[in-house]
Amino acid sequence: MAFLTTLLTYLGKMIIYVILAVLGIFAGKSLRKRKDAKMALEQSDAKTKE
Repeated sequence: MAFLTTLLTYLGKMIIYVILAVLGIFAGKSLRKRKDAKMALEQSDAKTKE
């Protein structure tokens, strides 16, 4: 019984870590997309000023 309890505990922790990793990946993609859009806008503004 102790083995099953320990196994379920580690399984629960693993699921939580996987969820956190997936959320981190999506947050990173979102932030990068926002940064790239901002840089593209700044570059297009610089070209129109020339």
